[in-house]
Amino acid sequence: MSHAFYIYAAWGLTGLTVFGLIAHTLFENFRLQADLKRLEAMGIRRRSTETQGKQP
Repeated sequence: MSHAFYIYAAWGLTGLTVFGLIAHTLFENFRLQADLKRLEAMGIRRRSTETQGKQP
């Protein structure tokens, strides 16, 4: 058995890990955007939007 199996397995596992991290990040972004829209529809606003023009 050559070392190629271990190399391909490592690359495959790394690729799956990177893909999983990207998918998780995108899913979390969509979830947070939906939460923000829901909260803004309820009348709850972000504080950062209120103070943008008031900084010295």
